[in-house]
Amino acid sequence: MNVRTTQPTASLRTPPSIVAAIIAVSAGASAFICWLVYFHTPTDVAGTQLRSLPLVNAVLNALSTVALIAGYRFIRSKNISQHRAAMFTAFLFSSIFLVSYLVNFSLHGETHFNRHSAWWPFYWKLLASHIILSIIALPMILITFFLSLTGRFPAHRKLARYTWPIWMYVSVTGVIVYWMQSAIH
Repeated sequence: MNVRTTQPTASLRTPPSIVAAIIAVSAGASAFICWLVYFHTPTDVAGTQLRSLPLVNAVLNALSTVALIAGYRFIRSKNISQHRAAMFTAFLFSSIFLVSYLVNFSLHGETHFNRHSAWWPFYWKLLASHIILSIIALPMILITFFLSLTGRFPAHRKLARYTWPIWMYVSVTGVIVYWMQSAIH
């Protein structure tokens, strides 16, 4: 007789209330960011405070990208502890980015790109995909982390296959958007 020492499958089911709470928090955060970007009046109209935040944000996105690549490579080589460390690092950089992004928008508002630029058609499509996928990525990242931290590894692996490329795209395009705003506009 084979005795199971692991928890039964039913106890590893993710409670729908946890997923709903993560989605609700993500939707609230996205709504707040939308309000901040499109409806909030910037507090630093003269543009004198913390002008380097967009560069800081691009660096944080780039660092998140590096950590995501490292995490992917570690899991492919089955180095789980290094994978976990890299993914926590990516999460840390992305979290700091989000705070810095919110501070930048509350101070300076939206960065306007020259709509007469030859790059405008590419820029707005890239920016739109970046924004839409960042909204989708937030709950996916949080749920993927929750699954890992609670030992639900089969579900974690299944969701991470979709989370990682979306998170990677958002991180990379964040750097490209910054470069386009600073170099072309």
